[in-house]
Amino acid sequence: MAPKANSTDNRTRSSVSVLIVICMCCFFYVLGAWQKSGFGKGDSIAVEVTKRTDCTVLPNLNFETHHAGPKSTHDLSTPVKKFKPCKDRYTDYTPCQDQNRAMKFPRENMNYRERHCPAQNEKLYCLIPAPKGYVAPFPWPKSRDFVPYANVPYKSLTVEKAVQNWVQYEGSVFRFPGGGTQFPQGADKYIDQLASVIPIANGTVRTALDTGCGVASWGAYLLKRNVLAMSFAPRDSHEAQVQFALERGVPAVIGVLGTIKLPYPARAFDMAHCSRCLIPWGANNGMYMVEVDRVLRPGGYWILSGPPINWRTNYKAWQRTKEDLEAEQRKIEEVASLLCWEKVSEKGEIAIWRKRVNDMSCPNINDESTLRKCLSTDPDGVWYEKMETCLTPLPQVNDPDEVSGGEIKPFPARLNSVPPRISTNSIPGYTSESFQKDNSLWKKHVKAYKRVNKYLDSGRYRNIMDMNAGLGSFAAAIESPKLWVMNVVPTIAEMPTLGAIYQRGLIGIYHDWCEDFSTYPRTYDLIHANGVFTLYKDKCKMEDILLEMDRILRPEGAVIVRDHVDVLIKVKSMASGMRWNTKMVDHEDGPLVPEKVLYAVKQYWVAAGNNQTAAA
Repeated sequence: MAPKANSTDNRTRSSVSVLIVICMCCFFYVLGAWQKSGFGKGDSIAVEVTKRTDCTVLPNLNFETHHAGPKSTHDLSTPVKKFKPCKDRYTDYTPCQDQNRAMKFPRENMNYRERHCPAQNEKLYCLIPAPKGYVAPFPWPKSRDFVPYANVPYKSLTVEKAVQNWVQYEGSVFRFPGGGTQFPQGADKYIDQLASVIPIANGTVRTALDTGCGVASWGAYLLKRNVLAMSFAPRDSHEAQVQFALERGVPAVIGVLGTIKLPYPARAFDMAHCSRCLIPWGANNGMYMVEVDRVLRPGGYWILSGPPINWRTNYKAWQRTKEDLEAEQRKIEEVASLLCWEKVSEKGEIAIWRKRVNDMSCPNINDESTLRKCLSTDPDGVWYEKMETCLTPLPQVNDPDEVSGGEIKPFPARLNSVPPRISTNSIPGYTSESFQKDNSLWKKHVKAYKRVNKYLDSGRYRNIMDMNAGLGSFAAAIESPKLWVMNVVPTIAEMPTLGAIYQRGLIGIYHDWCEDFSTYPRTYDLIHANGVFTLYKDKCKMEDILLEMDRILRPEGAVIVRDHVDVLIKVKSMASGMRWNTKMVDHEDGPLVPEKVLYAVKQYWVAAGNNQTAAA
């Protein structure tokens, strides 16, 4: 009888072991980032990722054995802090562009529309809810033309811009015909006009800046021409302009030309654009044109369409006097001349200027009596820096025909070529060799990411953010027409590398993660955070950064956090109280490496419809 009992016990233990493995695999299925499609129809992402995830790695997740000391063990036993939902009225909360706070600031030079973030004691320590009925956006390119009404339930633009073909309300969706104030026949035809003057087709123009973008149709239609536009507009009386842009899958931020410098490096954009954007270009001695000059690369293009161009024909339609419009255009022409911009075209209501390729060939640049040079030696030091009417000098050249700062290859060749800022040693600590090494490293990291989530570049994630972008190699490794990456370079990063990122044909922005980002809630599908929490360890609270990540992440969006294991244990604990499902895996080089990767998926939930019981 003994052998029979032993056999039974062995089978029981075997069954229990199998059951444990099955349960563990099921528990981590959420890493497939299950989401609902267009109108609540489920998909099979979770099932597929569960099948493809190698559950045999789970026994290696014994961090205490290899790395964790007493402190980490204590953290694991600490009760999880639960964050409650915010009240429903915060559904579209933008902390640093809050309407009530904005009205306390001067209206002069659009100061009140700029960033004014809440003090620490005014911050919301709760989770921003999605509106009732929220669904995942349509996949690109369908999202360019259609947005679910439930996600952005504001109809004011469909009325105010009805004749301009911006957006139309059609039952359960908004439709975007591709029109605009200056291109009622469509953005495509408008871009064709620009392409007859500007070399858009050959990859020379890759990065663009759209000031006062509306719903970003210009940027949306540039994407199929392989041009990546950074669009911005203020949070103003036209509700949800930037929100619409991001729901469409088009890069955009809340922003304005006001009193502080734009959060972009010098010599970043190949092209800048204003289509009846209502910016007073000639005001303040042309200060805004001077700022555009700073962010345009040598030889870049500036496009102005609408008032005051061709004012003689259109002054009645614009309901302005001839004298007023003539004076405005004269001032713009004067500033352009001081900046040594060449006017390459004026046809109809579109005028195009080209920036000088260097300072040597422009006599105005060396004449301090016309336009003084900026005293600052750091043209990329822009965070909360006051805008000035001074010229940002270009890097010196030895020949009048030489492009200041170095030639940039057409896209896509420039994506993996060594950026001139690195090859000329303009960024201390970076060399051509270290750039290539960084590029190879991130290809390896991204390959490992795809083994866990095979949908990383499938189109499932359209709007992606890299919170600590470095040289932009993560974005370069996943570059695809199906997605775009907002490369964020923290203002406290060791080196301002954003200029090199733009030279690669990618886009990005400077930001301090102790503050909230200039975007609406639920505007990113995937967030990548490499070393962010270690970088900000002594700067601000971990929960501030995590709650901001939650605010801008879509329901069922994904997060990838790469950091030291001790840091990730704390992040994992806090994320569990934010309705995130998490899984930590070893570094691709093995369990003995102290750096680990935390994968997370934000659960789907919406506003409760009861402001009395919610937080804040």
